Amino acid sequence: MRVLVFLALVCYAASQQCGRSYYAPKQYVDRIIGGTEANPGSWPWMVALLDNGYQICGGTLIDSEWVLSAAHCKINARRMTLVAGDHNLSANDGTEQAIQAERVIQHPDYNSHTLDNDIMLVKLSSPVIINSRVSPACLPGQGQHVSDGTRVTITGWGNTLTSGTNYPDELRQVTVPVISTSTCNGGGSYAGEITDNMFCAGLMGGGKDSCQGDSGGPVVSSGTVYGVVSWGYGCAQEGYPGVYTKVANYANWINGYLSGQTSFHGNGRP
Repeated sequence: MRVLVFLALVCYAASQQCGRSYYAPKQYVDRIIGGTEANPGSWPWMVALLDNGYQICGGTLIDSEWVLSAAHCKINARRMTLVAGDHNLSANDGTEQAIQAERVIQHPDYNSHTLDNDIMLVKLSSPVIINSRVSPACLPGQGQHVSDGTRVTITGWGNTLTSGTNYPDELRQVTVPVISTSTCNGGGSYAGEITDNMFCAGLMGGGKDSCQGDSGGPVVSSGTVYGVVSWGYGCAQEGYPGVYTKVANYANWINGYLSGQTSFHGNGRP
């Protein structure tokens, strides 16, 4: 199974302006799968999650000390390094900030079988330096969902092939429309597997999608992260678009940690 994965007015850190990119993204050319290489710096909230030095998932910077990702990406915090400001994973871009994870907080209701509540927070051991290449995405308000048909952009270093593997060194992007849950839950598609905590985005005819290695990464519209790359059947397959976690269902949960109102309760190092 592929375990994969939007403009709030205010981010929690009032001194930071969220959802702003100083670098124009490339025009959307329809490969991730069916997208194109991103312009360096055009998605400054994009984070790479590394397990002992190897990129395994993506994440979204939502505060100078916090990264949003998918619960199925959870590993021991001692093994996790998060890299912001990166573009080419195999080269020194000179803009990277690599920081050790301090806490890994998987959603308490995450179901590893259905992938419901597939969302996770990572507390950094020290804050990133906010600059033109590293800055947070905005969070939606609680219940502020992206509308069906809205075009959203997914970024990551995941597989670019529907059959076989090709993991690019350079960050890639693809822009696709949000698909209604009724369509995505139809008999010719996921047949009821899409819960109220998930949404679909892509093309029902296939051809554009996220894939393995993109898990946990951002699904963004106008600088706001509305989704987390979660799962799907295959990659870019007809009838099976990508499935993403609805961030707006968890805004209060997330902001509780960002504001310090929610304590860790021992939910840290796995």
